[in-house]
Amino acid sequence: MTKPSDSTDGSKRRGLLALVATPIGNLGDIAARALETLRTADLIACEDTRVTAKLLQRFEIKRPTLPYHDHNAEAMRPKLIERLQRGETVALVSDAGMPLISDPGYKLVQAATAASIAVTVIPGPSAPLAALVLSGLPSDRFLFAGFLPAKDGARRSTLAELKAVPATLLFFETGPRLADSLDACRDVLGDRPAAVARELTKLHEEVRRGGLSELARHYHEAGPPKGEIVLVIAPPDETAPEIDIDEALQRALRDMGVKEAATAVAAASGRPRREIYTRALALSGRRPASTGTE
Repeated sequence: MTKPSDSTDGSKRRGLLALVATPIGNLGDIAARALETLRTADLIACEDTRVTAKLLQRFEIKRPTLPYHDHNAEAMRPKLIERLQRGETVALVSDAGMPLISDPGYKLVQAATAASIAVTVIPGPSAPLAALVLSGLPSDRFLFAGFLPAKDGARRSTLAELKAVPATLLFFETGPRLADSLDACRDVLGDRPAAVARELTKLHEEVRRGGLSELARHYHEAGPPKGEIVLVIAPPDETAPEIDIDEALQRALRDMGVKEAATAVAAASGRPRREIYTRALALSGRRPASTGTE
């Protein structure tokens, strides 16, 4: 078969950057075009060459590989562009799923297009999209926001920024942080319908659906789940009842200081922060500063 970068009119070969989706669990999900592209590429740029090696061995593909990830991207990008400019075909893959989703691949695409190098995509599995369609939540408008911050204050600030987005929200999360993240989502976003999808396409695939409070309670009791996790949260409901300010503050004050709790609850309730801060002081037994400032 003619290679994607081969010329059909005898002219000089043009370089091609091919963005190749790989399975997120079940190797049977790889596309025929993905296999063909990997077999004919001059080079395969990988997030982790050890992970990609297992995929290549499974399908008896013997092509050179090169690591391209967060830690070496700045140094490797010019070398990849140089090879593309020489007319080579470079296939870019991540460890699983669609490249460029939560990895530095977009900068390589920018550099390639700036150098007038052709870029194509071989679509395939994607964990956020798989979780979205399995969740049963609205899929006509959604926002994928990667991983939530590990620290609770930063996590709640990020959620406050996303609270009013009129779309289903999708996040990656780790098992050890899941229950605390669900707590933060409930406190900031309100008790929205949600789904926790893990180990998608694998033997132990699971999708647990329910309100954020219900899900948080389950994972606090059951302990951290194993595997890759996508958290899907329904868009805001304009008809939802107002939250109980005191109850929300008391929950928040168990995990953070007065200022951080006031900020999170103000964002979740839509009430003025100064009002919520004053109430938080009262609940915590502290007095406002004599200057009247926070």
